[in-house]
Amino acid sequence: MKQLNDKELLQLIKTDVKGFNAYREEYPSQKINFSGANLYKAYLDGANLEGANLEGANLRWDYLTGANLTGANLTGANLTGANLTDANLTDANLTDANLTDANLEGANLYKANLRWAYLRWANLKEAYLYDANLTGANLVDANLTDANLTVANFSGVHLSNASITLTKDNLQAIKGCRL
Repeated sequence: MKQLNDKELLQLIKTDVKGFNAYREEYPSQKINFSGANLYKAYLDGANLEGANLEGANLRWDYLTGANLTGANLTGANLTGANLTDANLTDANLTDANLTDANLEGANLYKANLRWAYLRWANLKEAYLYDANLTGANLVDANLTDANLTVANFSGVHLSNASITLTKDNLQAIKGCRL
């Protein structure tokens, strides 16, 4: 397969996630730039978007179950209603991202940057938020049941009406939050 540009790769991922993943295996060092892309309601389950630039992308109501977004730049991305169940977002940058009503159940957000992210009504049940930065994030009405919040930074986080499993580590993480 010949090397593709970002426009061709965007078309490929919209129509053939398996083909896109095979392409990523063939060209692992190619940088993916989908900044500002419109992927509204796309079926991207299992997509390999490791290290991709998705800054400001429209990912509303996308299906990203089991997707690999390790190290991805999702700054300012719109992920309203997106299904990110079991997705890997290790070291992802979600600063100012809109995750209203997103499903992040079982997602790995280890060391993810969620500064000022909007997570109202988000489902983070059993999510792994170890050492994540949620400074200033809005988690009003969010579900954090059985989530691991160990050493996560919750400075200035809004947690009104949020559901949280109160373990010793989780209590330490949310100390000083607006409840």
